[in-house]
Amino acid sequence: MAGFGGMRGGLGPRGFLTEEEKENLPKVDKALLKRILSYLKPYRVQFCFVFLAILLSAVVGLLPSIITGKIVDEALINKDMALLIRLLFLAFATLAASQIVGVLESYINAWISQRIIFDMKNQMFAHLQSMPHSFFTTEKQGDIITRMDTDISGVSTVISGTLSHVVSNAATVITTLVALFTMSWQLAIVGVIIIPLLILPTKRVGKNQWKIRTDSQAKNDEMNQLINESLSVSGSMLVKLFTREKKEYDHFVKTNSELTALNLKEQRSGSWFRVVMGMFTQVGPLLIYFAGGYLIISHMDTALTVGTITAMVALINRLYRPVQDLLNLQVDFTRSLALFTRIFEYFDKESTIVSPENGKRPDVTCKDIIYDHVAFAYDPEVPILKDVNFTLPGGQMYAIVGPSGSGKSTLVNLIPRLYDVLSGAVRIGETDVRDFDLSYLRETIGVVTQETYLFNGTIRENLLFAKDDATEEELIEACKHANIHDFIVNQPDGYETMVGNRGLKLSGGEKQRLSLARVILKDPKILILDEATSALDSISENAIQEALELLMQGRTSLVIAHRLSTILKADSILVVKDGVIAEQGDHESLLAKNGIYKELYETQFRQVLDLEGVDETLRSDYWGAVEEEHNGF
Repeated sequence: MAGFGGMRGGLGPRGFLTEEEKENLPKVDKALLKRILSYLKPYRVQFCFVFLAILLSAVVGLLPSIITGKIVDEALINKDMALLIRLLFLAFATLAASQIVGVLESYINAWISQRIIFDMKNQMFAHLQSMPHSFFTTEKQGDIITRMDTDISGVSTVISGTLSHVVSNAATVITTLVALFTMSWQLAIVGVIIIPLLILPTKRVGKNQWKIRTDSQAKNDEMNQLINESLSVSGSMLVKLFTREKKEYDHFVKTNSELTALNLKEQRSGSWFRVVMGMFTQVGPLLIYFAGGYLIISHMDTALTVGTITAMVALINRLYRPVQDLLNLQVDFTRSLALFTRIFEYFDKESTIVSPENGKRPDVTCKDIIYDHVAFAYDPEVPILKDVNFTLPGGQMYAIVGPSGSGKSTLVNLIPRLYDVLSGAVRIGETDVRDFDLSYLRETIGVVTQETYLFNGTIRENLLFAKDDATEEELIEACKHANIHDFIVNQPDGYETMVGNRGLKLSGGEKQRLSLARVILKDPKILILDEATSALDSISENAIQEALELLMQGRTSLVIAHRLSTILKADSILVVKDGVIAEQGDHESLLAKNGIYKELYETQFRQVLDLEGVDETLRSDYWGAVEEEHNGF
């Protein structure tokens, strides 16, 4: 016999929108809905099976309650043991069937959800890869990861949660109401009357819980921020160096205490509310028992039986939770649309740098690189390059120098089209770089940057990033040229040595030489060195200087340099200031002009020797060696 049932599940805060959600309500129109449905359309057949399974489960779910009524009326009252056993087996069979259908529906739903996520993640990854370099310099990395991972993964909740639950709850409510009113319309009305008593307190207390949980989440975020900052590698070092351990500990204790108080407040609120709501949910069954008993005892409804009352009590408990869920439909629907809107915002970002149709693939070996009145700006109101005009002869090496922020890196980034010019043109030979096949253009260019980026993998995997079909001999040869092979073979795991996150397990010089080996393996026709040795000590620099010289032989090279030894090896020096080529020439001619280069020479290039405590004799010996090296060119 059915007892007094309660509402399935518990009170959740999902019935309310945050202030941020209210301010950023998505604009619902036909185009948005059509776009969402386009992801569901390939799986419409599977969705039909899901909805049929939900409907079947809702219908079959009625049977155990109905059979319970028959057990009371026909088996127990008539003391028919055989019938009792048959009805019990039938009830068990319907329960089992309902569970099996539910499992099948859940499996198909999960399959659809994961396939849609698979499709969307593939589309998003391909789209993000096509975005220009400027996108990644302006967007927060956390936002990119959130869109790629959390937001798209949240689509699973929309499909298997919101969409399916709406259909399931609607089916449950409709089938249950039909069954209730079929059995006894009087008792059905009595059972339905209790629903407002459940909804109103739920909304009021739920809103209070929602506010507490929001405050709790904010405080939890604050504590996580404190943990991340204080216990990170850099943060913990800073705390120790400034002896702030006690201060940070007190801050943590205070935040932790406030979070604990909020968590306890939320639990107290939820506990008392569940007690109250547990009592409210019993009112419906009690009213049905009372009204049914009155109808039977007073002989007002001679067709009404004890079994019918028992069945209706079981069914009414099946009604409350789906009704409450349907009342939250607007919130669920809004959040689902907001999720898709966030994803579509990224899909709608257009790539400004694309490969032209039938892009050109000319030979660029020892071709001139021509900057033809080039202008560029990240912000139209703040020009970076104004009128850059020069020709780098094929096969030669030009050095670029200039004050910080003068546009040196921007200048070289225009060649592989990390950015496009606003006016003018950059040409390799006779071909504008914008007319090249984009992949082909970048395949012909090798770049070694000051900040070396290594993936969290093995040395071999990082090298093969340049040429995934490279042979062992090619790997070894490239590493020997970069003066890194001996270091690698002396590691316990050799080329299988893990480099750590961003190459953390390697020194700056080791990472730089590994990066150089990667470019050597690529064998580019054009070489760009963006301050490739500026952050290295003299020993590390000497270890890769020969490799750089070997790599630049027979290649057109453009080098941003802070080291005088590198500048002196250039065929010509370009001095960039205020977005223009202010001076051009060799070392002596530029010094003779007593201009910007002379100023840079006296500050940046010589400052390393002007440190306090450096012996004057050592200084003279150094400059003598530099001049002797330069005269040998």
